[in-house]
Amino acid sequence: WLNSVKVVLGFVEVALAIKFLSNADLVMHWGILKREVFFAIWILCGAGITLYLLGKIKFPHDSPIKKLSKARIILAIAFGAFTVYLIPGLTNTKWANLTLISGFPPPLYYSIYQSGECILNLNCSHDYEEGLKMAKAANKPILLDFTGYACVNCRRMEENVWSDPEVYKIMKEKYIVISLYVDDKKNLPAAKQFTYTTKEGVQKEIITVGNKWATFETENFKNNAQPLYAILNGDEILLNNPVGYTPSIKEYKDWLLCGLD
Repeated sequence: WLNSVKVVLGFVEVALAIKFLSNADLVMHWGILKREVFFAIWILCGAGITLYLLGKIKFPHDSPIKKLSKARIILAIAFGAFTVYLIPGLTNTKWANLTLISGFPPPLYYSIYQSGECILNLNCSHDYEEGLKMAKAANKPILLDFTGYACVNCRRMEENVWSDPEVYKIMKEKYIVISLYVDDKKNLPAAKQFTYTTKEGVQKEIITVGNKWATFETENFKNNAQPLYAILNGDEILLNNPVGYTPSIKEYKDWLLCGLD
């Protein structure tokens, strides 16, 4: 039985390793572990555990299974059900948004089916200056989104709250979204790298995109949490108080409408 535990944990460890590798893939822009590739590996791990528990897969140090115990059957059913639940994640349908595990897989836009980088195909930018120009041209307020590739709560907001039809309609029609990734490890062009002196007199080397946006957040909003949302007009004036993780759809929708008022 102990060898069986070791094998099951081995499969689980592979799945969790893929999770952490996917964070690195996002941050470093490798483009290897797209959302569907991630799910394919997790499905293989889940199927492997299920088949192993049912005695369909065996390893050299396993003892012969004369009869499946109740615990083994229950675990096999649990892992099998979870594996089946993951299958829609491979598709390009509305069922691909697996809300029960939102925040763990790569984001919805990081997909083999999409080429853009805007979450849910919103009107967005990943650069503050560029987004500000878009907002002025469209005469719309800015929804400033301080986020991170490895931020679980950011993904939960995008997949559970932003995807709500009413919230999505407001964001799509009324706002320009500027998503700034504070953990982006991509180097800025050499000409744009600089040393910044904070309001407290501390010098910081701004070398990566993430350095720039993390410093921008702390200096202007006195906060380094992700997610952090702020609404500004074209003159860069705050229209209401910034908020962080807000899992309540109604509360977040009311906050968006307050910014428009």
